[in-house]
Amino acid sequence: MATTEPIRNKGYVRELSEYYLKLGQLRNCCLIVLSIHTALRVSDLLRLTWDDVYDFTRGKIRRHIAVTEKKTGKAKSIALNKHAVYVLTLHARQSAKQGGALIENARTDRPISRIQAYRIIRAAAEALGFESRVSCHSLRKTFGYHAWKGGVSPAVIMEIYNHSSFSVTKRYLGVSQDDKDDAYLRLDF
Repeated sequence: MATTEPIRNKGYVRELSEYYLKLGQLRNCCLIVLSIHTALRVSDLLRLTWDDVYDFTRGKIRRHIAVTEKKTGKAKSIALNKHAVYVLTLHARQSAKQGGALIENARTDRPISRIQAYRIIRAAAEALGFESRVSCHSLRKTFGYHAWKGGVSPAVIMEIYNHSSFSVTKRYLGVSQDDKDDAYLRLDF
């Protein structure tokens, strides 16, 4: 099985995030934006319901979502940034219904499958001409890579990912030779 890498170029991340938005396909846009901005595994993302992200009493997107990870069984609270809130707000106008799947298969009223999520992400990457392999897991890794490059402590990223060892987080960050070169060249005494 081939490993995936994070999307290192911020411009490419932005293009991917906006691809389905420009097409008016808000469910697919939501899938990509939340995959990048929450660092959730696709299995956990697809289990989200509208009740998890939308406060029906107040008619607003929640600022945090509570998730219990399927793989680890650990509970976590995820803050939603302004980009995620914006996309969720647009998607809610069309699709929000109590108890309904957030990333819904319109034919079954259940979440889309993991395979369909992969196809959606892959189709956008291909349409945008990305040369590297992009998958659901690439987007999870993209979160960590850009958090790290933005100055977030690797220990915090490890905690967000719920990794048991730093060596796993280090692989997720996808440290490249360019990153190492940058570290050497950035120091100027």
